[in-house]
Amino acid sequence: MLNKTLRKRIKAGELTLGSWITIGHPNVAEILANAGFDWLVIDIEHNPIDNSMVQTLITTIQSKGVAAFVRVSKNEEVVIKHVLDAGADGIIVPMVCSKADAIQAVDYAKYPPIGKRGVGLARAQQYGTGFDAYKKWVAEDLVVIAQIEHIDGINNLEEIISVEGIDGTIIGPYDLSGSMGMPGEFEKPVVKEALAKYIEICKAHHFPMGFHVVNTDPSKIQEKIDEGYRFIAYGTDFLFMGDTAAKGMKELKK
Repeated sequence: MLNKTLRKRIKAGELTLGSWITIGHPNVAEILANAGFDWLVIDIEHNPIDNSMVQTLITTIQSKGVAAFVRVSKNEEVVIKHVLDAGADGIIVPMVCSKADAIQAVDYAKYPPIGKRGVGLARAQQYGTGFDAYKKWVAEDLVVIAQIEHIDGINNLEEIISVEGIDGTIIGPYDLSGSMGMPGEFEKPVVKEALAKYIEICKAHHFPMGFHVVNTDPSKIQEKIDEGYRFIAYGTDFLFMGDTAAKGMKELKK
């Protein structure tokens, strides 16, 4: 829990940039943490990273002064409790499609009386010696991001962002387009209309907008900044490696 101001920056609509970790090795986390990101997301929804490695990656990222988020595997009590007790600075909760989903995410992340999270004494609480300080930190600085990646989430967005404790949202572009029967087809009019609706609602409520730009071309990030997105994930570990290697080999083979 190194970053005590990130939640305030996100809620204030300041630009923050992060990236996505899918490879469960501390060297990968350390390399990306040295790159200058504000935060990094450890993705355990689509990748076989176990709880022990999650804590190792969190520790590695935070040792560089970077906030460590976890995109949890699902909106479930024990999953969320495990990564937060391991010391995560925040969570990204997938498939938040309704107000009830948003309330559930906050309940699992926050201690009573705000939420319903059970109390354990692990790394986050300094193994029992720092619980009071951690409890205060959870109430004031823990980041909870709702991932909007289904058309139902777009249609229920106003109710979702009305939930106290949801600090921001982030679009999952592939699943959002997939929920409309066209995964990855971002240029389809209905997909563009859904994203336009997302922007319109968030701007009307002055609510932080987020997007995961998977493409490693930096110009794609600038496009999202120009559209008003302020919580932006840039690339993934494997794409940074793969794209750089492929580009280099293409040049060499010429």
